[in-house]
Amino acid sequence: MSLECRVVPSIEEFGEAAWNALLPDDFPFLRFEFFEALEQSKVLGAKPGWLPQYIGAYRNDVLVGAAPCFLKGHSYGEYVFDWAWAEAYEDAGLEYYPKIVCAIPFTPATGPRLLVIENDDKEEIERYLLGGLLSLTEQLECSGAHILFHPKSDSASCAEAGFLERCDVQFHWYNRGYQHFDDFLAALTSRKRKNIRKERNSVIAQGITVEVVEGQDITDQHLSRFFQFYRRTYLKRSGHSGYLNQAFFNQLGRLMKETLVLVFARAGKEYVAGALYLRSSETLYGRYWGCLSEFENLHFELCYYQGIEYCIRHGLSKFDAGAQGEHKLLRGFEPVRTYSAHFLHHNGFQDAIADYLRRESKLVSQYVEDAMAHLPFKQT
Repeated sequence: MSLECRVVPSIEEFGEAAWNALLPDDFPFLRFEFFEALEQSKVLGAKPGWLPQYIGAYRNDVLVGAAPCFLKGHSYGEYVFDWAWAEAYEDAGLEYYPKIVCAIPFTPATGPRLLVIENDDKEEIERYLLGGLLSLTEQLECSGAHILFHPKSDSASCAEAGFLERCDVQFHWYNRGYQHFDDFLAALTSRKRKNIRKERNSVIAQGITVEVVEGQDITDQHLSRFFQFYRRTYLKRSGHSGYLNQAFFNQLGRLMKETLVLVFARAGKEYVAGALYLRSSETLYGRYWGCLSEFENLHFELCYYQGIEYCIRHGLSKFDAGAQGEHKLLRGFEPVRTYSAHFLHHNGFQDAIADYLRRESKLVSQYVEDAMAHLPFKQT
């Protein structure tokens, strides 16, 4: 039977059961509830510059494929940086915005972007979704389309549709069967092991204690307190209150509480900092952090070492602590490639960016090689 494409402005139009039936695993950021929280808290929409344009593929009126797409009037909150491309368009007297991105807003975590129901023709539906994505850019008069943080397994389908592949690097921690944090430390060189212990001891010496709250034990009060940290840190570093609002975190607590892990730091009786993680059955995702005042090495403790301890304690295989951060390397996080795909309707710019990405890819490969040489693990 032939496929039918529909573009809808809200996740609600698919329905929770139909959308979640497309998901291949329990990756939290693709769940219906996550997009629902983004929409209901109004951090998505025309004003924030993330206007939903979800693409659905239907067969006999049954949803068999989908792609989370958004009309963008800027490049904020994407974590794949194309500001130079936009500037080059402007210099040429062309409009780079609007554009379409297939992505999870404000979330640089690798996962499926072309969703296909199990036991259907995956390649056919992926081609159909990509064709629908490019048709949508023409209908909305966009400069092009961008698929952000897709898995490497989607690269062939994207290339076949005319997309250019771009690589970048993140740093992830892997659980090598550790039973305790000291087992992880024992795998490091003496110098790096001592440095981590020194950083952790410095947190204790400042009178800081750590409290982990997760799942059903998380209350609205916990989320409100965390949001104060999140907002204050954004105001201090970026001059705005952050991409997300209190309503979003409240919605996460209502819709996805079982995926949440909150790590708080106390100074005396008061919470002074916090980090919010989401988890799947295999991976911990470090996403948001904030503090009221600066404490030496507290960021490392809440955002890295507590995450590592949590993975070991719960038998999780990987810890994705978010974008960027070479400082993670010396703390046991390993370089991994991330992928995005890009299609621009202007042939001249598509060719120019293809050349740029070929050169950039060589630099990324060299960067990964250099980073691997600086891992803190003992040589075997």
